[in-house]
Amino acid sequence: MSKYTTQFKLSVVQQYLTGEAGIKTITNQHGIEQAMFRRWVRSFRQHGESGLAPKYSHYNAAFKLSVLQHMWDNHLSQQETNAYFDIRSPACLSQWSAQYDAGGVAALEPAPKGRKKSPMPIAENNTAPTLVDDETRSREELIAENKRLRLEVAYIKKYNALVQAKAQLAQQKQRK
Repeated sequence: MSKYTTQFKLSVVQQYLTGEAGIKTITNQHGIEQAMFRRWVRSFRQHGESGLAPKYSHYNAAFKLSVLQHMWDNHLSQQETNAYFDIRSPACLSQWSAQYDAGGVAALEPAPKGRKKSPMPIAENNTAPTLVDDETRSREELIAENKRLRLEVAYIKKYNALVQAKAQLAQQKQRK
């Protein structure tokens, strides 16, 4: 939602255009930034009342490129180009220009909204391992299983030691 209503913007701009007061007087009287007020005046002169109404636009890459090309060909400032094309955000053109310089036309494409979709993980076959006699397994398989089991036991022992140490510290703090 806009901080200022369209009716308020229209009345303030008309007050300026009729010559009742200057920019400094009007902006100080209403607590408006001068740069924003100048944008309102420029937009009103270019597009009338519709230039002061709220506008929510999304621009495609072709439109962005045509706006930049028009600005470069006619040697217009960003503010003049914003007013000419009724682009309300003062930072749009500088962003579009930087994107174009960095990646060309492809960089002007709108970014997809929302979270990135990650591919579903491929489900591994989590079936229970078939019981195989130790005699039929190879020596390497037995050694690998032995290592894995030793790591599991070491992990559990380390975890239990940490839990006991934490409990002892808590008891010592309670005693003090």
